[in-house]
Amino acid sequence: MDQVLFQWGQFLTLLMIAFALSMDAFSLGIGVGMVGIRLREILKVSITIGLFHIGMPIVGILVGAYLSELVGDIAVFIGGGVLMAIGLHMLWNGFVNGDQKVLRTKGFGLMIFAFSVSLDALTVGFSFGLIEVNRLLAISLFGIMGGAMSYFGLLLGRSVGGWLGDYSELVGGLILFCFGLKFIL
Repeated sequence: MDQVLFQWGQFLTLLMIAFALSMDAFSLGIGVGMVGIRLREILKVSITIGLFHIGMPIVGILVGAYLSELVGDIAVFIGGGVLMAIGLHMLWNGFVNGDQKVLRTKGFGLMIFAFSVSLDALTVGFSFGLIEVNRLLAISLFGIMGGAMSYFGLLLGRSVGGWLGDYSELVGGLILFCFGLKFIL
């Protein structure tokens, strides 16, 4: 009975952690979705973010005990800086280039975006490298929740972006910049 209770408790704890980690992908997905993204791209971005939410904790677990304290602080600053840069770039293009779509959901731009929203999963992976936890369950939940929440955030952003019209890219860039600043502060 105690073992079953422990397993359910661990599952619920890991589910809450996965939900917390995926909130970045959800909220940033709203900002990105505002620039007008197709449904096929939403699916591709969501799957990529889900895969990064699997890969980053694996890397963190493998590196674990050696670098967790050092990289944990640096990762937050890197992630915040990348998000701020993407947000500033979107704001700049919203003012200067008007109609051009800024954030690329293909190739390198997609990888940078998925990397930036998955950095916190890397730091959680570091801590999981130090403690006894069902790592397979944790990584699976992180991937599923990260992909699903980014999907819903992108869909919501796409809907809101349609209401905002030409200003949607500016609002999306401002959202990304503010979240990046929040990570750094």
